[in-house]
Amino acid sequence: MAWRKTYAGAEPQRVNKWLAQEGVCSRREAEALIADGKVRIDGERVDDPGRKIERGQTLELAAAGAEAAFTAVLNKPVGYVSAQPEKDQIPAARLLTRANLAGEGGIDTRSMSLAPLGRLDQDSRGLLLLSQDGVLAKALVGEESKLDKEYLVRVSGQITDRKLAALQHGLELDGRKLRPAKISAIEPQRLRFVLREGRKRQIRRMCEMVDLGVTDLLRIRIGPLKLGTLHEGKWRVLAAAERSALIAESRS
Repeated sequence: MAWRKTYAGAEPQRVNKWLAQEGVCSRREAEALIADGKVRIDGERVDDPGRKIERGQTLELAAAGAEAAFTAVLNKPVGYVSAQPEKDQIPAARLLTRANLAGEGGIDTRSMSLAPLGRLDQDSRGLLLLSQDGVLAKALVGEESKLDKEYLVRVSGQITDRKLAALQHGLELDGRKLRPAKISAIEPQRLRFVLREGRKRQIRRMCEMVDLGVTDLLRIRIGPLKLGTLHEGKWRVLAAAERSALIAESRS
């Protein structure tokens, strides 16, 4: 898949910086593409890693340079860890088998080192991305990311308006005030959380602070990407359009 776009910025900009801003690749990857002769401006090959593109010029990448790194979309069950496993823990990446693949486009992941893009602890389930894509990782978990995450949380204990108000904008964790959150009761003993941060076991700890216990936690959305009908334990390949939408929304 080739990538082609006309630059509309007011000031000239280094090619590697612009490609990174567009979510095509990292700056270092852009420099490698230039070295490999994969980058052209207005049909002319770019050989200088410091080359700038000017307003109205069109940059084009050869097909091999426009392919994003592999990313898997997984519906993680309880009992698997997204992070580095300890002792007898089972990494979620082990679920990425051909038997668990939903749809087409799967590749052999056994030799890949896939990192989780965001936390989802062993006792939680739902939407998890595993990837080699550095640009996408920055979009999802970078400090400047504006992506929110949505969870359905079943709790024990009495849900009151006072507790909901505290969960939305009245709590601190580890000495730091939490960002405002959108939290609502959607049925008896079930809450909807929409957060723009992801501290360790954040939702469980928030609930504990208002005397609620979490009995089930399901992540159903990351920005524009929804879990949808993907069955538990199954996975699929992230589509190029989904990747672009995640990167774009992370900056909005």
